[in-house]
Amino acid sequence: MTLHEQIKGEVKQAMLAKDTVKLSVVRGMVSAFTNELVATGKMPQDILDDAGVLKVIKKLANQRKDSIDQFEKGGRPELADGERAELAILEKYLPALMSREDIKKVAIAKKEALGITDKAKAGQLTGAIMKELGGNADGNDVKAVVEELLA
Repeated sequence: MTLHEQIKGEVKQAMLAKDTVKLSVVRGMVSAFTNELVATGKMPQDILDDAGVLKVIKKLANQRKDSIDQFEKGGRPELADGERAELAILEKYLPALMSREDIKKVAIAKKEALGITDKAKAGQLTGAIMKELGGNADGNDVKAVVEELLA
């Protein structure tokens, strides 16, 4: 059973459990999967492969993180709490991300390999690290580690 099929099945489970937050998030994911299928020229009833599913879920999680940030800056913590609840559900489907310590080890090796010593090439170093980690690390964590290394 693919991740897409598993998540489709969880719509019914969330309905039976009367879990409105999970139901909303799971329905949103299924809708986003359908949009992704159509955008890539496939039929809406097709099943998205696991890599595609994870890509869509990461995008949805990043949207929630951005919303949380905006709500907190706007002085609306009650709205940020709702987004946090949705983010927690989305993150259950994503593989565990690397810790900053693990990112730092890779970043130090990449920095030495590329011979980067100044802040002007921070973007190049960040891009190289993200490419090597293949989506297993949060972009904001990578950026923070790079800034720390080049400070």
